Amino acid sequence: MAAEKKLGVVTLAGLVISAMIGGGVYNLPQNMAQSASAGAIIIAWVITGLGMWFLANTFSILSNIKPEVTSGIYGYGELGFGKLMGFQVAWGYWICNIFANVGYAILLMDSFNYFFNPYFKGGNNLLSIICGSLVIWIMYFAVMAGVKQATFINNIGVIGKLIPLVIFILILIFKFDFSIFTTDFWGRDIIPNLMDKDLGGLFSQVKSTMLVTLWVFIGIEGAVVISSRARSQKDVGKATVIGFLGCLIMYALLSLLPLGITSQGKISTMSPPSTGPILSEIIGNSGNWLMNLGVIIALLSSWLVWTVMLASLPYEAAKAGTFPKIFATENKNESPSYSLLVSSILMQICMIVVYFSNNAWNLMLSITGVMILPCYFVCTLYLWKISKAGGEYPNNSPITREKALLTGIIGSIYAGWLIYAAGLSYFLVAAVIYALGIPVFRKARLESNDNESAFTHGEKIFAWIIILSGVIGVFYILANYKTLLG
Repeated sequence: MAAEKKLGVVTLAGLVISAMIGGGVYNLPQNMAQSASAGAIIIAWVITGLGMWFLANTFSILSNIKPEVTSGIYGYGELGFGKLMGFQVAWGYWICNIFANVGYAILLMDSFNYFFNPYFKGGNNLLSIICGSLVIWIMYFAVMAGVKQATFINNIGVIGKLIPLVIFILILIFKFDFSIFTTDFWGRDIIPNLMDKDLGGLFSQVKSTMLVTLWVFIGIEGAVVISSRARSQKDVGKATVIGFLGCLIMYALLSLLPLGITSQGKISTMSPPSTGPILSEIIGNSGNWLMNLGVIIALLSSWLVWTVMLASLPYEAAKAGTFPKIFATENKNESPSYSLLVSSILMQICMIVVYFSNNAWNLMLSITGVMILPCYFVCTLYLWKISKAGGEYPNNSPITREKALLTGIIGSIYAGWLIYAAGLSYFLVAAVIYALGIPVFRKARLESNDNESAFTHGEKIFAWIIILSGVIGVFYILANYKTLLG
């Protein structure tokens, strides 16, 4: 175990960047341009940059003032708001990343379609589902064989991800045309030859990008999730901020530079990964080849890293009594075998569901976004709670109470804005998933043998609210499944 606790700032920052930069970043131009103009995208990144800065600082500050919390972000939920809230954060984060891995599968298969057209068209046809399922179980057996430390594979993956993206950015900088960039800057003109349409008001355009900007920052808490293996909790905070700043600059360039090459309307209709057809307009088919190869490398490396983390979270939660004890089961290779098996089965079920979706990638992106939002919101509220007057904020902290309080307040407002921007429909879907976790929590509490009831009085009320919301969500899904599946 001693060797596991020696991850320094550079390695931790690499893990944060790797967790955030999955294959989805290669489709960022189309995702952002789908319903937003250049002007709206700039405003969206300003809002996101400020909001995510305070969110990143939330994790940085908490890792410094609560170094004893090495159980991931759900530890903050339990400390601040009780065992049920801690469980719901762990449950939501776990399920969120199951959907994220399925999103990786869809984009991976769609990238294979470039090389083997049209056999993997859309990333969710029958052959894509079969091959994506095969990768799920290859990853399962790889981790079962003892792949607990994916640092070496992760380092290769980071290089494989960044080289194509850096090449893309550099080429677009030299070919950037400001006159193209400023054409229909606010997205209100109708220009048929550019495929530009009236995108509506600026507010609605900015709002439409919020789940996309959230998606690409999922993983910002990566250093916190594996903080038990960090050399120092201060390194966790530094790595989080470094990873955030590096990715923010890259994301903004990836989404804005293409608008100086071709129109928003044309980018909005490009198939994933949209960086491919954009680069191919400049250097020919080799651009598509390079981007699709980059996606494949990025997805495979991220998929393995996230499979390890997916299995680790319920395993660590089970050891702490937050998940049922069976999730703490290990095999002879010291891999979390039961947790890994359940995670893989749930990914398999999701793979089957996306077969029936016309826009599988956006479906996974949206569900992943709304599942992670409550987790982030709870962490910011916890910082707000302990740093306000009368809170338990340590007096000897190098970070002042006032700075921590401001970070918690603004972080909470930003997370609340994201919840509003996500809209009601996907939150009703998320409510069903959160409600399904209640029996799992009850089982874990009954196994804990701490002579306490499974639920406190307040938790009973909270649990019934979640269950009622889940029931409403079931009826909503049954009435609107065609819309949800695209």
